[in-house]
Parts: sequence; C-alpha cells; structure tokens
Amino acid sequence: MCRWLALIVLILLPALGWARAGGGQHYRSSGRDSTSRSAPSRGFSEGPSGGGDGGGLVFYLVALTFQHPGMMCPLLIVGGIILSMYLRNRDRPGSTQKAFEQREADLRTQVSPRDVEGWVNALKLKDPAFELAPFLERSKQLFLTMQRAWMNRDLSPVRPSMSDATFQRFKTQLKLMQDQGIRDVLADVQVLDAQLIGLDQSDWFDTVHLRIKAQMRDVDVPAAASEAEASRAVHTAPVESFTEVWSFVRKPGAKTRIGEDVYQGKCPNCGAPFRGGATNNCEFCKAVVNSGNYDWTLAQITQGIEHARYYSTIDGLLEARKSDPALNTEALEDRASLVFWKWIEAQSGGEARRLSKLCTSGFLESLDAELGTLKRQARRKVFLECAVGGVMARMFRPDFSGEYDEAHLEARWSAKMAIGPQNEPPPELPTVPQRWMFTLVRKRGARTNTANGMSTSRCPHCSAPLTDSISTRCDYCGVELSSGAPDWVLASAQTIEAWNSREDEIFRAAAARPGQRPTEEIITDVRERERLIYMMAAMAAADGVVDESERKLLKLCSTRWSIPWSKVEMALQAGPQLFDRLVPKGSPEAEVFLHSLVQMALVDGRIDKHELRMLQSAALRLGIPERLEQILAGK
Repeated sequence: MCRWLALIVLILLPALGWARAGGGQHYRSSGRDSTSRSAPSRGFSEGPSGGGDGGGLVFYLVALTFQHPGMMCPLLIVGGIILSMYLRNRDRPGSTQKAFEQREADLRTQVSPRDVEGWVNALKLKDPAFELAPFLERSKQLFLTMQRAWMNRDLSPVRPSMSDATFQRFKTQLKLMQDQGIRDVLADVQVLDAQLIGLDQSDWFDTVHLRIKAQMRDVDVPAAASEAEASRAVHTAPVESFTEVWSFVRKPGAKTRIGEDVYQGKCPNCGAPFRGGATNNCEFCKAVVNSGNYDWTLAQITQGIEHARYYSTIDGLLEARKSDPALNTEALEDRASLVFWKWIEAQSGGEARRLSKLCTSGFLESLDAELGTLKRQARRKVFLECAVGGVMARMFRPDFSGEYDEAHLEARWSAKMAIGPQNEPPPELPTVPQRWMFTLVRKRGARTNTANGMSTSRCPHCSAPLTDSISTRCDYCGVELSSGAPDWVLASAQTIEAWNSREDEIFRAAAARPGQRPTEEIITDVRERERLIYMMAAMAAADGVVDESERKLLKLCSTRWSIPWSKVEMALQAGPQLFDRLVPKGSPEAEVFLHSLVQMALVDGRIDKHELRMLQSAALRLGIPERLEQILAGK
C-alpha cells in the first residue's frame, strides 16, 4: 500500500508544483460562480521547470516513505487531506475578489464610537425615548423576517416596514426569478453584527444608516424542486458573508412609541391594531404606515462596497427649492428607484404599459416601439440576477422649454442582461455593472406632497395607491399622472456616457460659476473597471472578428484591473447583446468613454507602453484615434 502511495506522490507533486508556478497564487474572481487564474505580475508563466528544487523534495519524500513506511504513510494521508482542503478553499470561486470587496465595504462603513454617540444624542434631542440597542435589535429581526419572506415569496409580513420603492425592488426580483423558472433557497441565515454608521438630518427626514453584517447559504433551484431537493442543494452551498447598508427614514418630530408600532401589530400613528393590507393604510386613522411620517421606514438597501459616506453637492437643488421648499432627495430617490424597477419589469415582460403611470407619454411610446420591434423579431430582453447598488440625485434644472423642471438621478446597478430569441435560454453571461442616468420631469410650480412621505407609489392628488392597470390616470380620482403635473415622471433613461455627452454644455456652465467647479471622479472601484472592460470586449466582438492582438490587450487589461479573464471571455462570446446599446463610433459618447479608460489607466499615476497600446486600440475601435493624444495631454 505504501509503495503505491509513494508512486502517487511521485506523480502528483510535480504537477502540483507546476500549478503553483503557473500563476495560481494570483487568481482573482468576480461573482459566486467564477474563478480565474492569471500569470504572475511580470506577465510570464515559468512552466514545469519553474519549481526550483521541488523535484529534490519529491525524491526525498519518496525515499523516506520507502525507508520508514510506518511513519510516512499516515503522514502522507493526513498531508493529502490537508492539501486537498487547502486547495479547495484557495480555489473557491470568487474568494479573493470577495475578500477585496469585503475589505472595501469595511473601510466604507467604518465609524468611531464617538461618532455613534454623537448621532444618538442628536436623535434623543428630538426624541428622548429613542434608544439605540432596541432599534438595532428590531432591525436585526426585520432582516431575518425579510429573508424568510423572500424565500417564501410572500412579502406581506415586511410590507408595512418598507418604502414603496424597496417593496417594488423585491417584488420585481421575485417576478424575474419566477419568469426564469427558479427560486432562491436560503439556510443558516445569521446576523453577525448591526451598527449605526451614519445620520443625515434635514427639515423633511431623519435618515439613519445601519451596517448589517450577515452570513448565509444561498442557492437558486428550479421552481418545481421539492423541499427535500432544495434542502440538499442549499446545504452543499458555502456559507458566504456580506455587508449591506440599510437606510431608515422618519419625519422629524415623530416619536418612539414603545409597544405601539408595526412590529407589535399597531398603527404607529394612533396605536390601534394594524393588520396590514395592500394599501398600508390604518383602518382607523387612515395613516399611511410606511410613509416615514410616524415611524422608521426602510427606504434603501445599499451594498457595502457602494456606500458613500460623504455626499457631493447636488447642482441646482437650492434653486429648485425656491419654488418647492419641501423638495427632498430622500423621497425623490425613492421615487426614482420605484421607476427603475418598474422600467426593468416592463422590459423583462415586454409590456411597456407597466410604466404608464410613472413616465411621460413620449417615453412610453418610445419604449413600446422598442419592445414591439423585439416581439416582431421573436426576441426578448433578459435580466438575470438584477441588483441595484444605489440611486443618487445628481442635478436639478429647468428644461429648455421652461415648462418643466428636470431631476437627473444616477442608478448604479448590475445584471446578466441579454437580448436573444424568445424561446431559447439565455447564453452564459457575466454579471455586468451598469451606470444609467434617469431624467424625471415635473411641471413647474408643482409641490411635493409631504403627506405621502416615502410612500411614493401613490397618487399625489388623492393619495390612493397606484394600481398596475395600463391607464395613465389614477384609477380612483381620475387625475392624469403621465403629464408630470402632479408628480415626477420618467422622461428619459440613458447610459452615463450618453448623458455626460448630452449635458456637456451644462457642465461647462456650472464650471464657470464661482465655487461650484465640478471635479472629475477618479475611477477606482471594481464595478466601474468591470463595466469598462466588458464594454471594450462587446465592442471588439461587434463585427464578429476578434484578432489575437485584441485578445492579448483585453487579457492585459483583465490582469491589470483584477477582472477574471474567464468573465471577459464570456463577454467576448456574448458580443453586442451584452449591453442595451454600444457606444456609437465617432460620437461624443465615444469621447466620454475613452476619457474614462484614460482615467482608469492613470489610477497608478502613469501609463506604460502596454496600457498605451490598449488605449490606442480602444480609440481606433471608437472611431476617434486622433483624440487620444489630446485627452492624454489633458485637452
């Protein structure tokens, strides 16, 4: 037996040494289902001979095994088990990338005890009954209840505690999974920590930010899978840890009512029994319990890696408040998030009318025509694993006609998105980060309905919940909603490149105003790196031919930017369908995109010859090779 073990060691150890020398120590991955190994940082693989004197070690072990079989055989067996466990953990899909992301999330959500004490004191000045420990405990219980509701595909237990946009997010995600014939199964859900990490206070809302650290087993199974099959599948999945930031809002002046809130089955306004229901109205006092006017309402869930501790100035907000003093970003961002998820739902189902109460007639016609074209071609849009990193207000301004006000909000989201045949399963796709700008419009002179608070899926005229009917009018009072006269509605949705190029004149005007010069964002986050390289891969594959030099340049980028090559290869195979639209050649958008690539290459302060070749290739693909030199010179 020991002689056979020695022979196995003799065969396997050089192979293991070769795997390590080939660059296994530098693997990087993204997502839970991918692992990619790249070569060492100098860019070359040493091959079998790169193991130094590993061969001498092998023969030494073999000799010891023959000389002392009684001692060496058990050691080899134990060593083999340990080595197997080490390799399995080392090569676990996404482990390195997740470690980087977890570290980034920890840095973004780290606060001092002094900060926490200050925030709690600020809250207690308005609400002496507020105590942090019960609030954290209640949030933990809400987290656990939400996971059960998600897995059971029944959100009614948590509906009163979340804003309309947060509810629409979960509702749409469940619908997307149902359309795909799958369901999510969770096990071993545990909250590791909950901590207060921020407080924003305004005249309209107090916003509390909590960091939730948790872990669970999570797996998708066929919708028809039995409970026994689902249980077996989830218990073979690894336990994964993650960090989220939960933002709760409440109107200033609202007080903690111990024992009289939705968690105890009471109306937070009058204390009467509250049984829930689709409208979220108290049957006694008619209060909208999830408005944030009476108690804390969960308004946003942000991934830890996307959390922004400091907020930039929103251009035009102060001017917009002159005509609407109650205008606030909390409710507006919730409204934009609601619109985003309805937009995803409409495209996924091929029914533009799902957006009829939340967009202008012009946008509805445009989307309806686009989806109608896909139907005639027997194609469809597919969104898998759709998630939002955050929705942020960026700019307010009057439109060119002077008849409407515009609000520009950025949505950072990700999905496995493709356009393909209706009756075929989607191809294997990477999860692609996206940056889109949503422009919402409202008639000039319209005022924010503060009575609805964070319940943003309501008629601003009669406060009735918006239904899913295809009518553009409120089904209760008949007011026209798509006109933008009563509330903000979606007028356009564009990629960040398209928006930046269209709004270039506005930025130049803003730069000319003293004290408001905009600063360029240095792109360092992994989501943006992924988005840029996937776009490059999609553009390279657009003509159906990707030559070897382009593959080498993309592989260089994947190594430099810590993006798994396996994911980039999937992007190459998916081609243009990976994005809703590619950057048009020779357009202002192309210049914006090239500028982003240059920023990315300059993160380390310099551009070497390999990166320059990549930029030259990208500039050629974008149809603006002559602009690269000017951009590099800062012109």
